[in-house]
Amino acid sequence: MYRERPSRVSGAVVWTRTVAGGDERPVLPDGCMDLLWCEGRLLVAGPDTRAYVPDAAPGTRYAGIRFAPGAGPALFGVPAHELRDSRVALDALWAGPEVRALAERITEAPDPATALEAAALARAPVPDPLTRAVAQRLAAGWSVTATAAEAGLGARQLHRRCLDAFGYGPKTLARILRLQRALDLVRRGVPFAEAALTAGCADQAHLAREMRALAGMTLTDYASAANSETSTPSGSWTTA
Repeated sequence: MYRERPSRVSGAVVWTRTVAGGDERPVLPDGCMDLLWCEGRLLVAGPDTRAYVPDAAPGTRYAGIRFAPGAGPALFGVPAHELRDSRVALDALWAGPEVRALAERITEAPDPATALEAAALARAPVPDPLTRAVAQRLAAGWSVTATAAEAGLGARQLHRRCLDAFGYGPKTLARILRLQRALDLVRRGVPFAEAALTAGCADQAHLAREMRALAGMTLTDYASAANSETSTPSGSWTTA
């Protein structure tokens, strides 16, 4: 069972999940990084460029905080591209004694998700306005050229900034955010063709190709999963 709610950390989402038997739905790329607690362990999920299929036993419990695109690197202290398509233990990034004490405190808390959120809130850096603006414009369907011009950056500068902040270049980020826009509409029951056009795809066939390339599944399969009570809209819950 998956649940999520808005976080007190700006732009973030707090989520929990208990793995059910036979629940192996993929986690889809969303441009985000997550801080995870899993049965006493603290992990970091880097930004994905493809669907990730978790391997967790039924009954495994997770709590996580999914940061807004571009917000994770300042918290974790590493460029996003260094964690792309990976899951790592938090003590590989932060001091081991600090991570062990934090993991123990969260595990002993009545609600690990709330304790995890409090820990993230205490360390959350001030959002970078330029990074946030780039993500917002690409998410709204702006072209990479227009986004770079509005930000006052050259193409190479924007590419470097995107690698550090999001884990991949602006074209890949734009594709992922466009797919997420379309899937948000699909979850609301919008017909596939309408969702494709509204999100910025050329047509339904274009969206279907992007779905297969980035998510590894069909729109029909996604819509069916999204209507089940254990589906995961987005995010990066996982084992390391």
